Amino acid sequence: MDKEMKARVREITAALRKYGFSKAINRTIKEKILPAKEEKYDIFLDPDVPVNLRLMFQELGTSFIKLGQLLSTRPDMVGEKIAAEFEKLQDDNPPISYEEVKRIVESELNGNIDDLFAEFSEESLATASIAQVHEAKLISGERVAVKVQKEGIADSLEYDIAIMKNLVSTIHNHSEEYRKYNLPGMIDEFDYSIHIELDFMNEVVNMKQLEKNFAEDETIHVPVAYSDYCTSRILTMEFIDGTKLHDVVESDSEEFDKPLLAKRIMDSFMKQLLLDGFFHADPHAGNIIILDDNVVCYIDLGSVAILDDGFRKDLCDMLMLIADQDVNGLVNQFIYMGILDYTMDTTVLKRDLRDLFFRFFANDAGGLDEVLNKLLDLMQDYGVVLPNEFVSMARGISMIEADATALDPNVDVMASIEPVAQEVINERTDLKNYLSSKKGSLLYYKNMLKAVPPLLTNTIHKINNGDMMLKFEVNELDRIVSKFSLVVIIAALLMSSSIVMTINRGPMLFDMPIIAVVGYIVTFILGLIGIINYLYSR
Repeated sequence: MDKEMKARVREITAALRKYGFSKAINRTIKEKILPAKEEKYDIFLDPDVPVNLRLMFQELGTSFIKLGQLLSTRPDMVGEKIAAEFEKLQDDNPPISYEEVKRIVESELNGNIDDLFAEFSEESLATASIAQVHEAKLISGERVAVKVQKEGIADSLEYDIAIMKNLVSTIHNHSEEYRKYNLPGMIDEFDYSIHIELDFMNEVVNMKQLEKNFAEDETIHVPVAYSDYCTSRILTMEFIDGTKLHDVVESDSEEFDKPLLAKRIMDSFMKQLLLDGFFHADPHAGNIIILDDNVVCYIDLGSVAILDDGFRKDLCDMLMLIADQDVNGLVNQFIYMGILDYTMDTTVLKRDLRDLFFRFFANDAGGLDEVLNKLLDLMQDYGVVLPNEFVSMARGISMIEADATALDPNVDVMASIEPVAQEVINERTDLKNYLSSKKGSLLYYKNMLKAVPPLLTNTIHKINNGDMMLKFEVNELDRIVSKFSLVVIIAALLMSSSIVMTINRGPMLFDMPIIAVVGYIVTFILGLIGIINYLYSR
């Protein structure tokens, strides 16, 4: 451990002591040697813990602020009170000097700042703990915003993440009461997400992808990224000159059609979520700018969520089941998606879901975000840790619905889901679209079929050479064994289907690969034919 690491450990230890957390951590180490004689203490249930955690994270700086912001999106892991408190964490720091900005820009872009830009403002437009933004103009005349990552941020994050991992590993290994919170999993998720955020080229890719997804929609705009002026620490993008959504909500100007904007915001997000499987993971009002003609512009695309096709379609089914208040269907969908164990007794869960739907639909007590948030709480009560994709979806819908209802309290959220869901259903039933999206699976099946003849030949050779024996201990079954070719085919099919089951690829039926299901069915039929032939031949 080097000198800087030791100094940082002392800072963190002092903060833990200052805010009353050293006692809980020391207890976990003592429990390794002696069993606790006192009543178990659950740090997540202490009423003073949420505020103290927030204050400590704020004091410890960038790494812990970012961790707290991530955990604010995971109430299923840390509880609703801690998550709500972490939402108050302020990600800001005093700006760095223009001289330092100039040095970073010139180092990253390999040139003199006056040669790279026709103009570059010395005053920052915005400042956060990781980066700050300056207005500039390219030599070619485009007005741009330049985001500059501060010096030393990556190194300090590496120190803090290493310390976090060591700390939570100690807690996880030595304390059974905290193990259920999967603290190492939290830090691993943070480690991954913060490294994505630190590389600005990821944001460039995100901007280009979202721009492509809305290329044919003139009502949605995504800033253009100027790749020649971008690196892992510099992001140069189109300067967006519009009105922040906060200000639009407060405005009485006839320039803004608020009901139309609410619908565009909801429709565009549902398209991202359910059709594209690529959506802005932080679509709060500060990240939405309104341009002329009520055009919606998404900014700050450092955080996005990506859904694979299977999860995206499952998610669409789930939302439609929620909209239909279909409790049995929703529970079955959770089991199918692997969120609930199929062995779980769901009787009480179904009762709680019926109660939830009654309160939030029959009585108009809240919107879809309220239902999803209560659903997250309910899953937490049952000890279910939901997939990250589900939580990102719920958080995104919560933010986007808050944006839309602030503009128009009468906006119909379900009206934005239904046409998109219907499009997903059409996508499934269109054979041409299905086949074009399953080229990889078709190639896989073609290769599997090509592998069957060599497998049969190899099996026959092994049986002939005595390397494989098929032993049946049923009276007079030697008549069936005499039908050698049928036995070999049955054995080969059984083996092939079992191999496919272990690989677990391609379209599924009854939670099994279709090709494996077909193989087992054919094996069963051939076996049945063999037995029938044997019985009739007696």
